Amino acid sequence: MSAVLQQPDIRICPMQLRDVEAVLEIEHAMYDYPWTEGIFKDCLRVGYCCWLLLEDEEIVAYSVLSAAAGESHLLNLCVRKESQRRGYGRQLMEHMLKLAKRHDANVCLLEVRPSNIAAIDLYEKMDFVEVGMRPAYYPAKGGHEDALILARELTL
Repeated sequence: MSAVLQQPDIRICPMQLRDVEAVLEIEHAMYDYPWTEGIFKDCLRVGYCCWLLLEDEEIVAYSVLSAAAGESHLLNLCVRKESQRRGYGRQLMEHMLKLAKRHDANVCLLEVRPSNIAAIDLYEKMDFVEVGMRPAYYPAKGGHEDALILARELTL
């Protein structure tokens, strides 16, 4: 007798105000310097692209993207620790890039900590390239950490 593995039900949907509490739980678990409730609510209020990836109706990842004047800026992309290395970050990132194109963006920019090797690996695999650095951009224990600025052309 063989066991049948049940595949999880995965869907991507817009973030709503009611989702902010659950998103904050993940944000606080993942980061030493998390976004605040106010930041997420402001992103929703001003109409940024705020999306969730759900596994069996549970939020496992989220992302926030702004798009205007031919550019998009990925502001946040996070996958819950226990759900990492399953391709969810890539799935959500691909979705966000499609949204950026729908908003007539020609490029997607993002900042990432040089210490966030897993994120940098994902972005490089998705054809992002380093275009600059912001010194002392992120708060860090004992001071600040630089931010790498990565970009990907969306006209390809």
